Amino acid sequence: MRRTLRARILLTSLLALPAVTLAPAAAHAASGPDPVPAPGPGIAASAGHYAIQAKLDGILGGDDTAGSYLDPVTGELVVTVTDSNAADEVRASGARAELVQRSTTQLKSAMKVLENRAKIPGTSWGVDPSSNQVSVEADTSVDEREMARLRSVADGLGAAVRVARIPGVLKREVAGGDAIYGGGVRCSAAFNVAQGADRYFLTAGHCGNVSASWAASSGGAAIGTRQDSRFPTDDFALIRYTDGSNPPGTVDLYDGTYRDITSAANALVGQAIQKSGSTTRVTSGRVTAVNVTVNYSDGPVYGMVRTTACSAGGDSGGAHFAGGVALGIHSGSAGCSGTAGSAIHQPVLEPLSTYGVAVY
Repeated sequence: MRRTLRARILLTSLLALPAVTLAPAAAHAASGPDPVPAPGPGIAASAGHYAIQAKLDGILGGDDTAGSYLDPVTGELVVTVTDSNAADEVRASGARAELVQRSTTQLKSAMKVLENRAKIPGTSWGVDPSSNQVSVEADTSVDEREMARLRSVADGLGAAVRVARIPGVLKREVAGGDAIYGGGVRCSAAFNVAQGADRYFLTAGHCGNVSASWAASSGGAAIGTRQDSRFPTDDFALIRYTDGSNPPGTVDLYDGTYRDITSAANALVGQAIQKSGSTTRVTSGRVTAVNVTVNYSDGPVYGMVRTTACSAGGDSGGAHFAGGVALGIHSGSAGCSGTAGSAIHQPVLEPLSTYGVAVY
């Protein structure tokens, strides 16, 4: 279908825009003894992977599994299990079972200890099922005294936790190219969504908090009004189109083409993803941890996803996706060093369920 010029402007301004990021990684050298792992290309997730994952989520409890990931060599869905009965359920569903020592319940218990004893701005932690560990990262703003406290708490949790330093500084930062404007700042939208005949777009909650009215250009006429915004704790907001527009449900790939978004899912550790944002445009990476807590300086967010995609100031609210599947809303990062980034996204299924809207 031929797009009108107005539709193309809306797509550029509202479907692949900025996010909360950290200071540019080039300005900070990595420190500490723990290097950041090479990002790797990631494995493409299929509809079958998502379907099996959803089925097993309804069968296995927190004591039966520690999560799932994609095998980096074979591309198989691997489901971690703690006993033979759970392994039988996994095999019957068509996935590969892997026996591990620690369950989701045990890993969440370790994260609760970190929450209570090491809640330090500039840190994050989440579950890496591929190593059966809680993966902790600390940026360069964490001084040696606080780093020693973090390592002491982690040491007390034994092999359940690993700690790494990352370059960059975790902070809110809105800047970049074409985007949405409100309250004197510039942000971005992730995905167009619908509820019946009504049209909305999702963006980051830290952006939605700033203004009730949003425009496609600085000083331009309003195109949308904030319906709800949640940050900290979560990081998502819903903006309703008020200008009569009905834009298509696509994401800008910044090469003259657009990706049609037809469904939504939770990201799988090991899978390949793309991020579309107005500053770094389209970048690629893989998912490295889920159920991530990020301790921003202005408040924590929970249940996030950590990836290796590159991002920069101005990518706030951008789209994280895999093929035609919506995965998340860009929340922040510690910048990017070469091709290794640390982009964090808010899983998109939560706002879709909260607001009763759907991608289209």
